[in-house]
Amino acid sequence: MLNQFSRTELLLGADVMESLHKKKVAVFGIGGVGGYVCEALVRSGIGAFDLIDDDKVCLTNLNRQIIATRKTVGQYKVDVMKERMLDINPDVKVNVHKCFFLPENADDFPFGEYDYVVDAVDTVTAKIELIMRANKENVPIISAMGAGNKLDASAFKVADIYKTKMCPLAKVMRHELKKRGVKKLKVVYSEEAPITPKEDMAISCKTGCICPPGAERKCTERRAIPGSTAFVPATAGLIMAGEIIKDFSLEVQKQKY
Repeated sequence: MLNQFSRTELLLGADVMESLHKKKVAVFGIGGVGGYVCEALVRSGIGAFDLIDDDKVCLTNLNRQIIATRKTVGQYKVDVMKERMLDINPDVKVNVHKCFFLPENADDFPFGEYDYVVDAVDTVTAKIELIMRANKENVPIISAMGAGNKLDASAFKVADIYKTKMCPLAKVMRHELKKRGVKKLKVVYSEEAPITPKEDMAISCKTGCICPPGAERKCTERRAIPGSTAFVPATAGLIMAGEIIKDFSLEVQKQKY
């Protein structure tokens, strides 16, 4: 019967679509990358989500985040993303967590219930904890490396963390994960050399932060504010979503044979 996922079913088949509807994906970080992961996955028929982010939509998010509009500035990102996802598919189940993921609150999340974990957070500490928790529960995870200070959306690659190059964040992650005995990790990373942002205090969040009142992490407290565009983080997010759908599809194919 014709439905909103019929065009996808023409490519993936009914068995895969039925499987996708039963999957639960946790997306940590609903920003420039994570927002597009959510967008593509809900449009692909994933049936349930946990969304984790403590940020509110800021005026400076308008240049790149799919949930950022003049109307949503000041609202929690997870709430805006949930509303958007329900507009796309009223049957989708979405739980929101208005917090920043840290080792201290990691026990609050049911990793054993997730079929896939998306790491779209900014800090190394949070990334490492996410990876360790997912590995402990034997849950697939895909991790976004640096998407800031880049202009070439065609430079993204999908690889194991130990086969990455050029990306400074990936270098740090390789070192930290090796110390912890992590053997592999699927990542999306860019081979473009990072661009040094222009030092213009007139447009810097470091000196003129306009985050909404009540924001947990003010720009003035951050070590560096990366430059970004509408197309680079979006590309990373869409690639990550594509990898997740591919992995779920392969899972169904393996069960058949």
